[in-house]
Amino acid sequence: MIKKMHYLDKKMKFSKFMLLGALGVALLTATSCGTPKDVAYFQDLNNNPDTVITLQNKVITVKPTDKIYIGVKSKDPQITQLFSLTGTATSYSTSTIAKDAYYYTVDSKGNIDFPVLGTLHVAGRTREQIAEGIKKLLVDRNLVKDPVVTVSLTNLHYSVIGEVARPGQYEIEDEKVTILDALSKAGDLTIYGTREDVMVLRQENGHQKIYKINLCSGNSVFNSPVYYLQQNDVVYISPNETKARQSTVNGNNVRSTGFWISLASLATSVAVLIKK
Repeated sequence: MIKKMHYLDKKMKFSKFMLLGALGVALLTATSCGTPKDVAYFQDLNNNPDTVITLQNKVITVKPTDKIYIGVKSKDPQITQLFSLTGTATSYSTSTIAKDAYYYTVDSKGNIDFPVLGTLHVAGRTREQIAEGIKKLLVDRNLVKDPVVTVSLTNLHYSVIGEVARPGQYEIEDEKVTILDALSKAGDLTIYGTREDVMVLRQENGHQKIYKINLCSGNSVFNSPVYYLQQNDVVYISPNETKARQSTVNGNNVRSTGFWISLASLATSVAVLIKK
Protein backbone atom coordinates (compact mmCIF):
# COMPACT_ATOMS: atom_id res chain seq x y z
CA MET A 1 0.00 0.00 0.00
CA ILE A 2 2.85 2.40 0.93
CA LYS A 3 4.69 1.57 -2.30
CA LYS A 4 1.55 2.22 -4.28
CA MET A 5 1.07 5.63 -2.64
CA HIS A 6 4.73 6.44 -3.26
CA TYR A 7 4.28 5.46 -6.89
CA LEU A 8 1.17 7.64 -7.25
CA ASP A 9 2.99 10.56 -5.63
CA LYS A 10 5.89 10.25 -8.06
CA LYS A 11 3.47 9.99 -10.95
CA MET A 12 1.67 13.14 -9.84
CA LYS A 13 4.94 15.06 -9.56
CA PHE A 14 5.94 13.83 -13.01
CA SER A 15 2.61 15.08 -14.38
CA LYS A 16 3.21 18.47 -12.78
CA PHE A 17 6.65 18.73 -14.36
CA MET A 18 5.16 17.74 -17.70
CA LEU A 19 2.65 20.53 -17.24
CA LEU A 20 5.55 22.86 -16.45
CA GLY A 21 7.25 21.86 -19.69
CA ALA A 22 4.08 22.38 -21.69
CA LEU A 23 3.54 25.82 -20.19
CA GLY A 24 7.17 26.73 -20.88
CA VAL A 25 6.90 25.68 -24.51
CA ALA A 26 3.69 27.65 -24.87
CA LEU A 27 5.36 30.73 -23.42
CA LEU A 28 8.37 30.47 -25.71
CA THR A 29 6.12 29.88 -28.69
CA ALA A 30 4.14 32.99 -27.86
CA THR A 31 7.33 35.06 -27.90
CA SER A 32 8.84 33.44 -30.99
CA CYS A 33 8.86 34.74 -34.56
CA GLY A 34 5.83 34.96 -36.79
CA THR A 35 3.97 32.02 -38.24
CA PRO A 36 4.52 30.85 -41.83
CA LYS A 37 1.34 32.75 -42.69
CA ASP A 38 3.15 35.98 -41.80
CA VAL A 39 6.36 35.08 -43.64
CA ALA A 40 5.50 33.54 -47.03
CA TYR A 41 5.35 35.86 -50.03
CA PHE A 42 2.58 35.96 -52.67
CA GLN A 43 0.20 33.73 -50.72
CA ASP A 44 -2.80 34.63 -52.86
CA LEU A 45 -0.99 33.43 -55.98
CA ASN A 46 -0.44 29.97 -54.49
CA ASN A 47 -4.15 29.28 -54.81
CA ASN A 48 -4.15 30.56 -58.40
CA PRO A 49 -0.82 29.53 -59.90
CA ASP A 50 -1.98 30.34 -63.46
CA THR A 51 -2.75 33.96 -62.63
CA VAL A 52 -1.42 36.37 -65.26
CA ILE A 53 -0.59 39.89 -64.09
CA THR A 54 0.15 42.57 -66.68
CA LEU A 55 2.99 44.84 -65.57
CA GLN A 56 3.36 48.42 -66.72
CA ASN A 57 6.85 48.78 -68.17
CA LYS A 58 7.98 51.92 -66.39
CA VAL A 59 11.43 53.42 -66.76
CA ILE A 60 13.16 56.15 -64.84
CA THR A 61 12.26 59.74 -65.73
CA VAL A 62 14.32 62.81 -64.97
CA LYS A 63 13.65 64.83 -61.81
CA PRO A 64 15.01 68.13 -60.48
CA THR A 65 18.57 67.84 -59.10
CA ASP A 66 19.26 64.79 -61.30
CA LYS A 67 22.52 64.70 -63.21
CA ILE A 68 22.56 63.73 -66.88
CA TYR A 69 25.09 63.46 -69.68
CA ILE A 70 24.28 64.61 -73.20
CA GLY A 71 26.43 63.93 -76.24
CA VAL A 72 25.87 65.21 -79.79
CA LYS A 73 27.74 63.80 -82.78
CA SER A 74 27.70 64.74 -86.44
CA LYS A 75 29.73 64.08 -89.58
CA ASP A 76 31.03 67.62 -89.24
CA PRO A 77 33.19 67.74 -86.09
CA GLN A 78 33.11 71.56 -86.01
CA ILE A 79 29.31 71.57 -85.79
CA THR A 80 29.42 68.87 -83.17
CA GLN A 81 31.73 71.01 -81.10
CA LEU A 82 29.07 73.72 -80.84
CA PHE A 83 26.70 71.46 -78.94
CA SER A 84 29.09 69.39 -76.87
CA LEU A 85 31.26 70.99 -74.25
CA THR A 86 34.27 68.70 -74.32
CA GLY A 87 36.29 67.36 -71.46
CA THR A 88 38.14 64.28 -70.41
CA ALA A 89 36.39 60.95 -70.40
CA THR A 90 34.54 60.45 -67.15
CA SER A 91 34.04 57.09 -65.49
CA TYR A 92 30.76 57.06 -63.61
CA SER A 93 29.20 53.95 -62.09
CA THR A 94 28.98 51.21 -64.71
CA SER A 95 29.76 53.25 -67.81
CA THR A 96 32.36 55.63 -69.15
CA ILE A 97 31.02 58.87 -70.60
CA ALA A 98 32.61 59.88 -73.89
CA LYS A 99 34.67 63.05 -74.32
CA ASP A 100 31.92 64.82 -76.24
CA ALA A 101 29.37 64.36 -73.49
CA TYR A 102 28.60 67.09 -70.99
CA TYR A 103 27.35 66.81 -67.48
CA TYR A 104 24.17 68.78 -66.66
CA THR A 105 22.32 69.26 -63.39
CA VAL A 106 18.56 69.67 -63.70
CA ASP A 107 17.39 72.79 -61.87
CA SER A 108 14.44 73.10 -59.51
CA LYS A 109 12.11 73.89 -62.43
CA GLY A 110 13.16 70.78 -64.32
CA ASN A 111 15.26 72.62 -66.91
CA ILE A 112 18.80 72.53 -68.26
CA ASP A 113 20.69 75.16 -70.24
CA PHE A 114 21.84 73.50 -73.46
CA PRO A 115 24.39 75.11 -75.84
CA VAL A 116 22.82 77.01 -78.76
CA LEU A 117 19.34 75.61 -78.09
CA GLY A 118 19.01 77.42 -74.76
CA THR A 119 16.69 76.33 -71.96
CA LEU A 120 15.25 72.82 -72.33
CA HIS A 121 12.63 71.29 -70.06
CA VAL A 122 13.65 67.70 -69.29
CA ALA A 123 11.88 66.82 -66.02
CA GLY A 124 9.38 63.99 -66.35
CA ARG A 125 11.00 62.65 -69.53
CA THR A 126 12.98 59.49 -70.16
CA ARG A 127 16.47 59.66 -71.61
CA GLU A 128 15.12 58.44 -74.97
CA GLN A 129 12.54 61.23 -75.02
CA ILE A 130 15.18 63.83 -74.19
CA ALA A 131 17.48 62.55 -76.94
CA GLU A 132 14.67 62.56 -79.51
CA GLY A 133 13.59 66.06 -78.49
CA ILE A 134 17.10 67.51 -78.87
CA LYS A 135 17.59 65.74 -82.19
CA LYS A 136 14.32 67.16 -83.52
CA LEU A 137 15.25 70.70 -82.48
CA LEU A 138 18.65 70.46 -84.14
CA VAL A 139 17.12 69.26 -87.40
CA ASP A 140 14.10 71.60 -87.39
CA ARG A 141 16.33 74.65 -86.87
CA ASN A 142 18.71 73.51 -89.61
CA LEU A 143 21.58 73.39 -87.16
CA VAL A 144 22.64 69.79 -87.79
CA LYS A 145 21.43 67.56 -90.60
CA ASP A 146 22.40 64.20 -89.24
CA PRO A 147 22.77 64.46 -85.45
CA VAL A 148 23.30 61.45 -83.21
CA VAL A 149 22.20 62.37 -79.69
CA THR A 150 22.91 60.19 -76.69
CA VAL A 151 21.63 60.82 -73.16
CA SER A 152 22.66 58.99 -70.00
CA LEU A 153 21.18 59.32 -66.53
CA THR A 154 23.66 58.87 -63.72
CA ASN A 155 24.06 58.89 -59.98
CA LEU A 156 20.59 57.40 -59.45
CA HIS A 157 20.08 55.69 -56.10
CA TYR A 158 17.45 54.26 -53.77
CA SER A 159 17.71 53.28 -50.11
CA VAL A 160 16.54 50.24 -48.16
CA ILE A 161 16.39 50.56 -44.38
CA GLY A 162 14.90 48.66 -41.44
CA GLU A 163 14.65 44.89 -41.03
CA VAL A 164 16.73 43.70 -44.00
CA ALA A 165 20.01 41.80 -44.05
CA ARG A 166 22.02 44.60 -45.71
CA PRO A 167 20.41 48.04 -45.29
CA GLY A 168 21.97 50.84 -47.28
CA GLN A 169 21.93 52.95 -50.44
CA TYR A 170 22.00 51.15 -53.80
CA GLU A 171 22.52 52.24 -57.37
CA ILE A 172 19.75 51.97 -59.94
CA GLU A 173 21.20 49.95 -62.79
CA ASP A 174 19.82 49.95 -66.33
CA GLU A 175 17.46 52.73 -65.27
CA LYS A 176 14.87 50.27 -63.98
CA VAL A 177 14.51 48.50 -60.63
CA THR A 178 11.55 46.82 -58.93
CA ILE A 179 10.73 46.58 -55.24
CA LEU A 180 11.66 42.89 -55.42
CA ASP A 181 15.01 43.74 -57.00
CA ALA A 182 15.66 46.21 -54.19
CA LEU A 183 14.83 43.73 -51.42
CA SER A 184 16.93 41.05 -53.09
CA LYS A 185 19.87 43.44 -53.34
CA ALA A 186 19.51 44.19 -49.63
CA GLY A 187 19.60 40.48 -48.75
CA ASP A 188 15.82 40.08 -48.24
CA LEU A 189 13.88 40.77 -45.05
CA THR A 190 15.04 39.35 -41.75
CA ILE A 191 12.70 37.02 -39.89
CA TYR A 192 11.71 40.06 -37.82
CA GLY A 193 10.59 42.17 -40.79
CA THR A 194 6.89 42.97 -41.23
CA ARG A 195 5.99 41.64 -44.66
CA GLU A 196 2.40 42.90 -44.68
CA ASP A 197 3.31 46.56 -44.24
CA VAL A 198 6.33 47.53 -46.37
CA MET A 199 6.61 51.29 -46.72
CA VAL A 200 7.97 53.17 -49.75
CA LEU A 201 8.65 56.88 -49.35
CA ARG A 202 8.71 58.90 -52.58
CA GLN A 203 9.11 62.60 -53.31
CA GLU A 204 6.44 63.83 -55.70
CA ASN A 205 6.00 67.47 -56.70
CA GLY A 206 7.87 68.71 -53.67
CA HIS A 207 5.94 66.51 -51.24
CA GLN A 208 6.82 63.29 -49.43
CA LYS A 209 4.30 60.59 -50.31
CA ILE A 210 4.01 57.24 -48.52
CA TYR A 211 2.98 54.02 -50.25
CA LYS A 212 2.30 50.64 -48.62
CA ILE A 213 2.91 47.16 -50.05
CA ASN A 214 1.86 43.78 -48.64
CA LEU A 215 4.50 41.25 -49.71
CA CYS A 216 2.22 38.40 -48.68
CA SER A 217 -0.13 39.41 -51.50
CA GLY A 218 1.04 39.09 -55.09
CA ASN A 219 -1.70 41.43 -56.27
CA SER A 220 -0.60 44.07 -53.79
CA VAL A 221 3.00 43.83 -54.99
CA PHE A 222 2.60 43.67 -58.76
CA ASN A 223 -0.24 46.19 -58.98
CA SER A 224 1.42 48.75 -56.73
CA PRO A 225 2.34 52.15 -58.20
CA VAL A 226 5.73 51.72 -56.52
CA TYR A 227 6.45 48.25 -57.90
CA TYR A 228 9.01 50.05 -60.04
CA LEU A 229 11.16 52.24 -57.83
CA GLN A 230 12.36 55.70 -58.76
CA GLN A 231 15.50 57.59 -57.87
CA ASN A 232 15.69 58.69 -54.21
CA ASP A 233 12.95 56.27 -53.11
CA VAL A 234 13.30 54.92 -49.58
CA VAL A 235 12.06 51.40 -48.77
CA TYR A 236 11.41 50.88 -45.06
CA ILE A 237 10.80 47.50 -43.42
CA SER A 238 9.31 47.90 -39.95
CA PRO A 239 9.99 45.35 -37.16
CA ASN A 240 7.29 42.86 -36.28
CA GLU A 241 5.77 42.51 -32.81
CA THR A 242 8.37 39.97 -31.72
CA LYS A 243 11.24 42.34 -32.46
CA ALA A 244 9.32 45.26 -30.97
CA ARG A 245 9.00 43.36 -27.67
CA GLN A 246 12.70 42.87 -27.51
CA SER A 247 15.42 45.30 -26.49
CA THR A 248 19.18 45.30 -26.73
CA VAL A 249 21.45 45.99 -23.77
CA ASN A 250 25.21 46.09 -24.37
CA GLY A 251 24.73 44.02 -27.48
CA ASN A 252 23.01 41.17 -25.60
CA ASN A 253 19.51 40.30 -26.65
CA VAL A 254 17.13 40.64 -23.69
CA ARG A 255 13.46 39.79 -23.54
CA SER A 256 10.98 42.51 -22.72
CA THR A 257 9.49 43.22 -19.30
CA GLY A 258 6.32 41.43 -20.36
CA PHE A 259 8.31 38.27 -21.01
CA TRP A 260 9.81 38.25 -17.51
CA ILE A 261 6.41 38.95 -15.93
CA SER A 262 4.99 35.98 -17.82
CA LEU A 263 7.91 33.83 -16.75
CA ALA A 264 7.42 34.82 -13.09
CA SER A 265 3.73 34.01 -13.35
CA LEU A 266 4.60 30.61 -14.81
CA ALA A 267 7.04 29.91 -11.96
CA THR A 268 4.39 30.87 -9.38
CA SER A 269 1.85 28.54 -10.97
CA VAL A 270 4.32 25.68 -10.96
CA ALA A 271 5.22 26.30 -7.31
CA VAL A 272 1.55 26.13 -6.36
CA LEU A 273 1.12 22.88 -8.27
CA ILE A 274 4.13 21.28 -6.61
CA LYS A 275 2.92 22.15 -3.12
CA LYS A 276 -0.43 20.51 -3.74
